[in-house]
Amino acid sequence: MTDVLDVVPGKSGELVLRRAGDDFEVIANGVFLMDTRNGESERLLVSVAADLVPGKARMLIGGLGVGYSLRAALDHPGVGEIVVVEREPAVISWNREGPLKDVHDDALSDERVTVVEADLVKWLRRTEERFDALCLDIDNGPEWTVTDGNAELYREDGLDMLAARLRPGGVLAVWSAESVPSFAKRLRARFGQVRELKIPVPQGEPDVLWFARV
Repeated sequence: MTDVLDVVPGKSGELVLRRAGDDFEVIANGVFLMDTRNGESERLLVSVAADLVPGKARMLIGGLGVGYSLRAALDHPGVGEIVVVEREPAVISWNREGPLKDVHDDALSDERVTVVEADLVKWLRRTEERFDALCLDIDNGPEWTVTDGNAELYREDGLDMLAARLRPGGVLAVWSAESVPSFAKRLRARFGQVRELKIPVPQGEPDVLWFARV
């Protein structure tokens, strides 16, 4: 049985938080966006990126989601400061004071975490901050974006913008619900080293993670 817990207007249309048994689901403008059923690939997105960076990484997490990536970053010994960029105030509220708070053991209260309420693409255009790891999970994939504006991130100019926000030796990590050979090709053209991981899921095609560094 599914119970609707909250319905609010969002940046990309109606946002719905609902409970399905013991799990939570977030629906954006009628499209399934995320849930709390597994989260393995979301955790690996940040833990593998942190493994690739020596020392205490300064990490950007694009997309708060249900907090799985943030929790994994906080639990990794190689991660120091974390900046989370999330454009939906409701998602931040559900994670900070709402039912998602217990999913990640109140990760937002950790003093190492800074939450920025902003559109990631617009924020990256104006910021001069640099990071050891950029971990992006704001869409269902490079060709399955939540809004049209996000598509810029996965094009050549977007990859140039992301590379400019990396410190020397830094890592770009990108999450996708599907394999996208054309995006992998663009990554390899822009970055010197690219690793692709496929993570099996209970149903459907595996999740895909890309890790790229200059």
